Amino acid sequence: MPYLTPPPNPDIKKPAMDVPPGGWDCQIHLFGPADKWPFDPESPYVSGEALPETAIRMLDTLGLRKAVVVSGGGYGRDYSYMLDALKRFPDRFAGVILPPDELSDEELLRLDRAGVRGVRFVSAKRASNLPQILPDMAAQVENLGWPVHFYPHGEDIVSYADKLLALPNRKIVLDHFASVPADKGVDQPAFKTVLKMLDTGRVWIKLSGPMRCAKGDMPYAAVTPIARALIRHAPERMVWGSDWPHVNMVGREMPNDGDLFDLLSEWAPDAADRKRILVTNADALYGAPAHR
Repeated sequence: MPYLTPPPNPDIKKPAMDVPPGGWDCQIHLFGPADKWPFDPESPYVSGEALPETAIRMLDTLGLRKAVVVSGGGYGRDYSYMLDALKRFPDRFAGVILPPDELSDEELLRLDRAGVRGVRFVSAKRASNLPQILPDMAAQVENLGWPVHFYPHGEDIVSYADKLLALPNRKIVLDHFASVPADKGVDQPAFKTVLKMLDTGRVWIKLSGPMRCAKGDMPYAAVTPIARALIRHAPERMVWGSDWPHVNMVGREMPNDGDLFDLLSEWAPDAADRKRILVTNADALYGAPAHR
């Protein structure tokens, strides 16, 4: 039976750090109302409402201009809710889909015009109902200039690195710090694999969801050395995401998104790096459509 994830903290703090104008939150999910947008029967979780209007209030409180709505795994491969949000709030959201196995070029072009800017694949260990790496689709979306996103599981980026780099895509985004276990530090094979992938110039890292690769609650201290090393290595290919509304946080303290955002100032103490991460790099990945 699916379990209900707790709601996000509604009392979002203003961030203490200076936030550059034009910033992006490069990973959020949206859910509900469930009577209109029912969850996929195979989803391991259900979530309370995480509405576009609530997400916009979160963005405004953090001082961010736009967010990337990643179609939630709770909806399986149905991206219709995400498209509805993009249609209603085109100035605030771009999108990334969890695609079916096949999509026509015409449908992909329709999605591009609606504000979709990427596809997401996941490790086979994550969920059997969500898309694994689809090389043919990766080639299709490269024609639109979309990045391919991949969410590994644990340390399995080691076994997926060659498969990802064999794709034709010039931009490959590894979600949630590439899922490397933060408590194993920067000398673990998985992290060294990520650095080698970054050296190709084609791989980007989403500095998002520290709770996904670290145990315990805020401030996820084990993530700090990982984040700093990544930013030192390739600051021009780092982006940030909140992962709001933080699904699957059962039995753990729900972070305040203002505090979560302020972790970026610890990971990237230099304001120029933060501007690059929040604005320049995000614009390069998710900004103006490549195909008009």
